[in-house]
Amino acid sequence: MATVQSKRATVSDLYRTPEKAELIGGRIVFLMATGRKPNRVAGRIFRSLDDFDEQTGAGEAYTDNMGYIVPMLPSGRESFSPDASNYSGPFPKNAMRFIEGPPYFAAEVRSENDYGPAAEAERADKRADYFQAGTLVVWDVDTVAELIHVCRASDPEHPVTFRRGEMADAEPAVPGWRVSVDWIFS
Repeated sequence: MATVQSKRATVSDLYRTPEKAELIGGRIVFLMATGRKPNRVAGRIFRSLDDFDEQTGAGEAYTDNMGYIVPMLPSGRESFSPDASNYSGPFPKNAMRFIEGPPYFAAEVRSENDYGPAAEAERADKRADYFQAGTLVVWDVDTVAELIHVCRASDPEHPVTFRRGEMADAEPAVPGWRVSVDWIFS
């Protein structure tokens, strides 16, 4: 019995993909659109980061769908597209291209299908990929419980959780940036 091998997808294929997607294991993996609350939360994270970066010149904030290309990781991952992120260079010569390298800070905002054992395992694997690629801080933003779990590359097994009434941070990825958890979820 013959098997048909499909061609391994590349970064060039990812550039031609009209939907939000990531390159993992030589495949284009499409990412689902999000609902109202997760999108608003991601937007507020971006807005706060962007305001901070404009005031300090510390880096650049990016919205959902920004492409980051990384050397292939053992998991097969070659790209990330976080819900909100921050990066301070080096930047591509062609500003129309993806950034080559991982974000320093990435926020992954949970949608309604991002809960349960399988989803938790996928999120943990993706965080491990972020850290292996060189990301310093990953936020796991729980839109149901309204919590921000801050995972740091320096101690990935012990996230710090921020709740309503507190100010969340992304140290050391975005030094000095603080944002109200109440405002993020308002």
